[in-house]
Amino acid sequence: MADTYVKDPDAILDFHFDWTTWLVNGDIIVTSQIIASAGITVGDGVIAPLPSNTTTNTTFWLAGGTAGKPYTVTNRITTSQGRTDDRTMTIRIQDR
Repeated sequence: MADTYVKDPDAILDFHFDWTTWLVNGDIIVTSQIIASAGITVGDGVIAPLPSNTTTNTTFWLAGGTAGKPYTVTNRITTSQGRTDDRTMTIRIQDR
């Protein structure tokens, strides 16, 4: 089951996925892609900072969204040893 987080529609916040326990010894993240439902802005360098990753974690920024609506955000990574996997979270937009 995906984790669920709450965000105000006016907030610009960072979120992350920690892949440390999933990665096999010696394997690292080489590419990371953030895929989000339409209607929420993933970091674009203008409204919110661009997504980034280390060898074991990914960080991305979200802006916008409509109050009362849920959005899904998926992180797809590829590792140095050729593994590809997805993790998904739900972002619930709520006026705070």
